Amino acid sequence: MTQRSEATKRIGFFTRLLDDVGPAERYRLALEQIQAAEETGFDTAWVAQHHFNESEGGLPSPLVFLAYAAARTTSIRLGTGIITLALEDPLRVAEDTAVLDLISGGRLEVGVGTGGTASSFAAFGLESDHRRRIFADKLQLLTEAWGGKDIRASANALYPAAPQLLDRLWQATFSTDGGERAGRAGDGLMLSRTQPREQSLAGASLDQLQNPIIDAYLGSLPAGTSPRILASRTLFVADDRAAALRFAQAGLRRIVPLFERQGYVFESHDAESLIAATDAHVGTVEDVVESLSRDSSLERATDVSFQVHSIDPPHEHILRSIELAAAEVVPRLGWKPSTSHIPALQGEK
Repeated sequence: MTQRSEATKRIGFFTRLLDDVGPAERYRLALEQIQAAEETGFDTAWVAQHHFNESEGGLPSPLVFLAYAAARTTSIRLGTGIITLALEDPLRVAEDTAVLDLISGGRLEVGVGTGGTASSFAAFGLESDHRRRIFADKLQLLTEAWGGKDIRASANALYPAAPQLLDRLWQATFSTDGGERAGRAGDGLMLSRTQPREQSLAGASLDQLQNPIIDAYLGSLPAGTSPRILASRTLFVADDRAAALRFAQAGLRRIVPLFERQGYVFESHDAESLIAATDAHVGTVEDVVESLSRDSSLERATDVSFQVHSIDPPHEHILRSIELAAAEVVPRLGWKPSTSHIPALQGEK
């Protein structure tokens, strides 16, 4: 395949901490994956927050984990994708992110969102139906605290100050309304590896669903504000296509009921059909370069983040996928990481 003309993008790795082990081992393996991403030239590493349910991500405290990761890395940027801000005390988030940004050497990126699990809201004593209003109120308080404003008319201000984080705030959304909201605020836009579908759009591709969100975002940005668009994608690269398909079939079959509730339609449960229906990119380097090149929304993204979920292969295969993605996939797509050199694969000279 002919290499595309180069486009500078920040390339990220996203871990959901879903290895089939205990929580301490999950955190250790996730750190190894982030360290591997740094060593192979990735610009960013992202983690998600999920409360209570170990099968949904196993990380209720992402800022604590990222402090752990910051102490064991040196250059890779560390981000939340996302903090469920509606469930958090925004002043605690402001304080914790301010401290973490300092001790990490200014490497923190802060992604926030409304959250989606109704049972989690009930556990925190909140109404899930009110999540958007709660999120908006808490987001305002968070940004005011970062910006140095007096907190709730109390003559107290955030310490340590963190106005720099206003330029590293990202809003996650599935909707054009959310894209407009992020754009008006001048924040970054976070797009998911999946997208809920209405019945009339059951067969739509991911870029067909997300390009209108990007349009809404770009159309709402204040004049002179540089866009920041992060697109997350499911990517699993392997040396052997048959092995990749086996992992994909095992992993994706487990999440079919969840995807069906989001409006996905599965005509078959064989590996190829599951990969296509869930917008995943799985196979050899040649396979994933070809499938990623068809996603037009990636051309518009300033940041692209790869995760193996919902394939969820064993740890050693995740490390190999990271290596292949950095050394082979990214260059063949013509994407030039913004800061980092990508070394050769092990064994190459």
